[in-house]
Amino acid sequence: MDWTHYRFLSVWPLPAAPATVYPVLERVEDYPRWWPQVRSVTRLDDTAGLITIRSLLPYALTFTAREVRRDPEAGVLHSAFTGDVEGWARWTVTAGGPGTLARYEQVVDVCKPLLRRLALPGRPLFRANHRLMMRAGRHGLATYLETV
Repeated sequence: MDWTHYRFLSVWPLPAAPATVYPVLERVEDYPRWWPQVRSVTRLDDTAGLITIRSLLPYALTFTAREVRRDPEAGVLHSAFTGDVEGWARWTVTAGGPGTLARYEQVVDVCKPLLRRLALPGRPLFRANHRLMMRAGRHGLATYLETV
């Protein structure tokens, strides 16, 4: 098993229509406004940005996210990552109950040297750190959607 390889899946039920949720998720540069663990997003061009994230554990990850697919009709936003993590992430936004289900899938390899050295003993903490980040993101987005 490669201890530096991660697969994540989060499904966020949200209290707004997909037509409201998708444009918010599309504006990555606004993520720090509603997602506390997304510390900064710097646009590099029309399809890429430099992102720094930090959750509960005392380390930050910085990576470039480059758009691979943007398909509003299918509700898909897909990006490739390079930097402290390498891989991809994809949002899929669909109708769900009275609102929206935002499905977040991520497959990455950790490249940051310290986290690679701590891969085996730190793995449970890294996964818990990610869960906390995703929980805060869902809560932040749900609150933000009330103002949109």
